[in-house]
Amino acid sequence: MNNMNSIVILMADDDEDDILLTQKALKKGKLLNTLYSVSNGEELLDYLLHRNKYADADAASAPLPGLILLDLNMPKKDGREALREIKNHPELRDIPIVVFTTSKAEEDIYRSYKLGVNSFITKPVTFEKLIEVMQALGKYWFEVVTLPAKSKKDMYGTTANNDSTH
Repeated sequence: MNNMNSIVILMADDDEDDILLTQKALKKGKLLNTLYSVSNGEELLDYLLHRNKYADADAASAPLPGLILLDLNMPKKDGREALREIKNHPELRDIPIVVFTTSKAEEDIYRSYKLGVNSFITKPVTFEKLIEVMQALGKYWFEVVTLPAKSKKDMYGTTANNDSTH
């Protein structure tokens, strides 16, 4: 899985433990992707649009992600609102978004797909299953799926430090 190491993952989740466990699962699953994180939908959009605390950020400190892991239930702006805004933004709509949440509600699944999410995954309850999910995500999004060349080469962030959390 060595061609994945340049793809940045941005995780929007208000649970720091979930972010840390996801980072550990990526490492344990031998995925070299850099994981950046934000704690709510408002911060997610600030990161993507380089606003507020990200206004002075460059491509090295806040690279555009190749994949967004999005929790639905967050403070300030929830994942549904953020998803709607990202998919309606001409420069952001092509970024693959995977809803990664504790919800199993049919309404959340249906609504997420209507808003343009690429995949919906209910967070696993064991660390071993989380590793499996991260490996499957990595294989699917970075080996199986063909993204537009511009998306992979020019648009999505790359970093030299591929095993850190930001």
